Amino acid sequence: MTNRAHIKGTIQPVVAPSNQLLMTNRTIIETYYRHHRDELLAYVSSRLGDVFLAEDMVQEVFLRLMQGDRPITELTLPSLVYTMSRNLVADHYRHIACRREYLQLMRGYLSEELTQSDTMVHARDIVTLMERGLRRLPEPCRDVYRLHIYDGMQAGEISEHLGQSYKAVEYRLGQARKAIRNYLRKIS
Repeated sequence: MTNRAHIKGTIQPVVAPSNQLLMTNRTIIETYYRHHRDELLAYVSSRLGDVFLAEDMVQEVFLRLMQGDRPITELTLPSLVYTMSRNLVADHYRHIACRREYLQLMRGYLSEELTQSDTMVHARDIVTLMERGLRRLPEPCRDVYRLHIYDGMQAGEISEHLGQSYKAVEYRLGQARKAIRNYLRKIS
């Protein structure tokens, strides 16, 4: 069974590239390379600003051409070579832009993560210092202050929760705030 392609309503056999076609392509490409390599290198180098990278790209262009199996003529080869070169340069800059964007994203992510980590460390340090200061307070003031700070309760809620008068809770909360503020000033 032979491979067939459907072209404009007729079935045509698909023909593999012949050795003669490949040899003709190879000869045309080699000749063009010998005569125009330096010109193409100057073109690519002017776009990149890096001679060594330009040499790699020119070599890549000709390597791809040699591996191709489509017919090439002396008339179409210059356009093909410059188009391929231009596309490789564009791919190179697109890759650089993508890497730059990724690195900026990662830097932002890492700095945000470090900031969150630093914040967590500072918060733990503050809680530790506050707990040391709370241990110095009388128990009624300590209980009121903990309910206010850790549970977010207001004086009226604390009053109901502890079964104490509003004025007593307000007074103890004021005393605790003052004592903690003085303690933190003293140790810093």
